[in-house]
Amino acid sequence: MARVGAGEILLVDKPYGWTSAQVVEWVKRHYHYRKAGHAGTLDPLATGLLIIGTESQTKALSELMDLPKEYYALIRLGYRTESDDAEFQPQRVGDPPVLTLSEWEEVLRAFRGEVWQRPPAYAALKVKGRRAYALARAGEAPELSPRLVRVYALEVIHYDPPERLLVWVRCGKGFYVRSLARDIGERLGCGAYLAALRRTAIGPYTVWQAIQPDASTV
Repeated sequence: MARVGAGEILLVDKPYGWTSAQVVEWVKRHYHYRKAGHAGTLDPLATGLLIIGTESQTKALSELMDLPKEYYALIRLGYRTESDDAEFQPQRVGDPPVLTLSEWEEVLRAFRGEVWQRPPAYAALKVKGRRAYALARAGEAPELSPRLVRVYALEVIHYDPPERLLVWVRCGKGFYVRSLARDIGERLGCGAYLAALRRTAIGPYTVWQAIQPDASTV
């Protein structure tokens, strides 16, 4: 926990299955705050660092959202899903190629730097006043325009051929790791989706400094 001014900035290790909003409500209830918000949404299936601003420190959240973020992402090759993550049943696409680490380096090079990225259909972005994921669940998945995002670093951490690839990514605001998984699968022609995601850092803040709430208290 980091105390800043009249309010506090709290670092929380979001449990699997919790929404970011549930973490905010847990903080308010557990620490008896009246006002709280978060910087940088994490999907329910993701775990890791969520920054919570309380009371007057909610004003600092917009600046914190601009900080670079770091993730470990497990990508499953050879399949795709409707949401680009593990929320939906994977559908087989094709046999993924078995690549050397130097060949993976060639693949990942295209995803570093400033790149155009299409958000996933099940994104929290608003389209004509409604969340894209709400439209997608209603069978009205919108066509989301590609956006320019920045990837500062992208490295292979572990490769278990042919289907499992663990990568580390450091990226800027607005980047979707789900889209990265999908786009790698499209580039290889075999499909891919994000099987698991953990956020480990936002700027100077790390998950190793974070509070770990009791998942039974949600």
